[in-house]
Amino acid sequence: ESCNRNVSPRVQLRRFSAEDETKSSEDGYREANIKKDFALQQALDQIKSAFGEESIMWLNHSYAPKEVPVISTGSFALDMALGIGGLPKGRVVEIYGPEASGKTTLALHIIAEAQKNGGYCAFIDAEHALDPTLAESIGVKAEHLLLSQPDCGEQALGLADILIRSGSIDVVVVDSVAALVPKTELDGEMGDAHVALQARLMSQALRKLSHSLSRSRTILVFVNQVRSKLSTFSGFGAPAEVTCGGNALKFYASVRLNTKRIGLIK
Repeated sequence: ESCNRNVSPRVQLRRFSAEDETKSSEDGYREANIKKDFALQQALDQIKSAFGEESIMWLNHSYAPKEVPVISTGSFALDMALGIGGLPKGRVVEIYGPEASGKTTLALHIIAEAQKNGGYCAFIDAEHALDPTLAESIGVKAEHLLLSQPDCGEQALGLADILIRSGSIDVVVVDSVAALVPKTELDGEMGDAHVALQARLMSQALRKLSHSLSRSRTILVFVNQVRSKLSTFSGFGAPAEVTCGGNALKFYASVRLNTKRIGLIK
């Protein structure tokens, strides 16, 4: 009996100390989580007071649509190839290729599809070469298409930004990037050297335009041309052609469509 009395309390003490240790570790973990939640809530309150209520939120409470709405390109095969049924709204799209490869025609088809749903569109004609007859033959409604023929690149991109911020335009087409001449170049002489002025203009404008697009459902379509790459030190497999306006447009564009002319349809 004396042995049983001595053994039994030890077992109980050991069992109690193990449970107590588990409980203390759980309490410590819970306390650490409470501190983290409190610190996170303080950070969120500070952010919202500084930048506004909608500056940061949980993903399930955000206003971003789960499925991005699209506008058809006018070609069923191209819509299927894009994977989502058309061009995503609120994004930058680049259509590039050599001359007479159908870039402007494709852009006008996109405008016509947007107008079928009652949308307003804008065509910024930096080349001053839009043919109204061609546009109407494609199906573009002239009464629902805004046309601008800007004097310089800054004016063209500024117009695009104002239209996008209005939230009332479905598609804005800029035709073309190669014709977006910076004002500094226009004011200078013919032989003056202007290094990377257009690339800097596009880089600055796209930083601003991408912010405007994120708050609207406008598709910004840039029509671009290609130039032969003169450098012979690019290495094996390097592209023989490059697009105008630097590299910024490549990074900001969600969709890049390369058009090629393969023959005439008779």
